[in-house]
Amino acid sequence: MPGSTNGSTKAMGAMTAGGLVVVTAYTVALGSNGWLWFGWVVLGLLTLALVLTRP
Repeated sequence: MPGSTNGSTKAMGAMTAGGLVVVTAYTVALGSNGWLWFGWVVLGLLTLALVLTRP
């Protein structure tokens, strides 16, 4: 479907931005957690790959 990739990319971008807010808030409130940051970096890389490979 023509619009589904664009919608998926926007949703993934929103999840990545929301994840950054959540991980940052957790770090400020409770201290750093390496696994949360690692997960956010992986999510960011997946989002970047999705943006670069869309038609």
